[in-house]
Amino acid sequence: MYGPKGWTALALAAAVVFVAFPVMNLAVAPGSPFHVSAFLVGLVGKIMCYMIVAVAMDLVWGFAGILSLGHGLFFALGGYCFGMYLMRQIGADGQYHVNMPDFMVFLDWKEFPWQWWNSASFLWAIFLVVAVPGLLAFVFGYFAFRSRVKGVYFSIITQALTYAAMLLFFRNATGFGGNNGFTDFKRILGIPIATPETRMALFALTGATLAATLLLGRFIVTSKFGRVLAAIRDAEARVMFCGYDTLWYKLFIWTLSAVLCGIAGALYVPQVGIINPGEMSPANSIEIAIWTAVGGRGTLVGPIIGAGLVNGAKSVFTDAFPEYWLYVLGMLFILVTLFLPDGVVGWAKRTWAARSGAGERA
Repeated sequence: MYGPKGWTALALAAAVVFVAFPVMNLAVAPGSPFHVSAFLVGLVGKIMCYMIVAVAMDLVWGFAGILSLGHGLFFALGGYCFGMYLMRQIGADGQYHVNMPDFMVFLDWKEFPWQWWNSASFLWAIFLVVAVPGLLAFVFGYFAFRSRVKGVYFSIITQALTYAAMLLFFRNATGFGGNNGFTDFKRILGIPIATPETRMALFALTGATLAATLLLGRFIVTSKFGRVLAAIRDAEARVMFCGYDTLWYKLFIWTLSAVLCGIAGALYVPQVGIINPGEMSPANSIEIAIWTAVGGRGTLVGPIIGAGLVNGAKSVFTDAFPEYWLYVLGMLFILVTLFLPDGVVGWAKRTWAARSGAGERA
């Protein structure tokens, strides 16, 4: 997104998110061919959450050379932190008409566990969305980077961490709803969550967060800090020889990436209406890496395109041929690795450069 063309594309995308979609969803009659359905608003809102995660992945993998297979954990943690607040907003409107989540009543719990302290506060929920993924990433990253764990070993450890967390959250005793997780949300800030206006507000907020994430990423990678990150990615030993303490550079971008994933998870939950341990599955974290690879890592805009393409295709295939989607996803990753190592954006740049060169010669 560098230069006038990048800013023009960003302005057009903002016009679609903040003008076209709200007007076509709220002002255009449902029977009109120009009406945007609530389903499409929810689908695009969900995909924009995934795009934020893809940009977060690109910051650590594309620019710092740190391949994480555990970013689904940070995404889910953000969702659970905000999901606790949404569950408290249900109040006594649940199945048992008690001022506690239904799963706690079913398990005969008499009071909220310690981790639910102050969960009825919106501001506390926002704090947890940022603090929990960020703190976990900081502690894990500090010990991993200090021990010089890198490459495939780091990727395996992050996947193991995600898998262990998934098994933990599946247990009812953890106080997070077990296998079913959190669902049946009704209100946010006292406002009914199912109204078209609320859903559109969440949609617009997600779009604004995606734009802010992209601009933040651009600011980082074009700064001196970003150049040091790229140097660490290409030759960390040389950077250390030049006197840089690479630990803190990697730890900062790693923690920031986790926080962005947590924010995306918090935006995802009220729009999709559910969060459960399945979001922590290793397969989900691998998908995040695939989005980044398909779009083109190290480009910022590439992962956004990759997340849109892959999840758009997933929506089509899981509806028409659900049993074949995983095969399609695996084949897509293989084809991109073999024939598009720089992703869709890299292929587009090479094609454009070739055509421009041919035009100049002509």
